[in-house]
Amino acid sequence: MKAICVYCGASPGADPAYADGARALAKAMVDRNIALVYGGGNVGLMGVIADEVMRLGGRATGIIPQALMDKEVGHLGLTELIIVKDMHERKAMMAERADAFIAMPGGIGTLEELFEVFTWLQLGFHDKPIGLLNVKGFYDHLLGFIAHVVDQGFLKQPTADNLQHDADASQLVERLSTFQPRHYDKLLDSTTARNII
Repeated sequence: MKAICVYCGASPGADPAYADGARALAKAMVDRNIALVYGGGNVGLMGVIADEVMRLGGRATGIIPQALMDKEVGHLGLTELIIVKDMHERKAMMAERADAFIAMPGGIGTLEELFEVFTWLQLGFHDKPIGLLNVKGFYDHLLGFIAHVVDQGFLKQPTADNLQHDADASQLVERLSTFQPRHYDKLLDSTTARNII
């Protein structure tokens, strides 16, 4: 594993533990010579993890739309900062450059990015592992909701199991480095269901 795409908040959040988790993730990645790919911001948890990766001597690539650069939130102290035209290009390039994905605590943008790559995995568009850094149980309710989605028949358990999670950054990175996602053909199952009906 050469690079992990990290999704996280452009805000630091209400608890200092979230920033501590970002620094722990930076260390876990640098210790394993894994580069950071992220949204290119210098604010919130995005800025914290990028600053820590660079402080520890690691490599960080930021990918940011021109509109956000115009608002002066681009991180100018990275290994590489790539400016793209829009959010769609940003997300596609982040996914292309990563070997795995981790969502740290964040808001709706973080959740949107997480569920996009999770959907892509479900559909077989990639086979890269995905993890949640579950700092202080931040994602407990989300994990409970995913279990509810499985229980209600909208998601298969093997697909849900592909979303790895851990409160410890080092353990999560280690798990993702060896994890092989299981594929369940949702489209085939839907066709079969229609034929039976």
